[in-house]
Amino acid sequence: MSVKQALLALLEQGPRYGYQLRAEFEQRTGSTWPLNVGQVYTTLTRLERDGLVEEGEQDGEGHVTYRITEAGRAEVATWFTTPVARTQPPRDELAIKLALAVTMPGVDVGTVIQQQRSATIAALQDYTRLKRDTGTGGGGADLAWGLVLDSLVFAAEAEVRWLDHCEARLRRAAIERENAPAAPARSQKPEVAR
Repeated sequence: MSVKQALLALLEQGPRYGYQLRAEFEQRTGSTWPLNVGQVYTTLTRLERDGLVEEGEQDGEGHVTYRITEAGRAEVATWFTTPVARTQPPRDELAIKLALAVTMPGVDVGTVIQQQRSATIAALQDYTRLKRDTGTGGGGADLAWGLVLDSLVFAAEAEVRWLDHCEARLRRAAIERENAPAAPARSQKPEVAR
């Protein structure tokens, strides 16, 4: 996730200070990816250094606001029109766990898969309940939160399908091992040189 571009996009709507940016980001994403306010201010400092934002005036409470520059607007426009690259897949802890589990003696990979499937299905049910219980069909923040929930639902559904696939591959591999011809026994007699 690019905090940098997200903050720039929020600043396009007008000057804000760090706590406002954090609150708006979390409201629009349903607090799915909480931001540390220190991270927000560190990012704002870098954006200012790079000429993408500049300090504005202080508000009535003494908070320093930031406003986007023309270079920052160009950066946001580029971000919105550039596809998210899939060439460097993010680290997926579950994929790493299963890749290691199948190579480690004594790990019951079937149990690992079953426990994860149960947890993922529970999360899927929670996301579905949230969609039903919150107004995610309107505009603005409700629509934004609805899109985030849709993404979480689709990701959880895909994970359940992938776990089903992993379980089926493990079963096939076990059957192939059972049906593999036994290696011929080596002769115990030493070879005689001729």
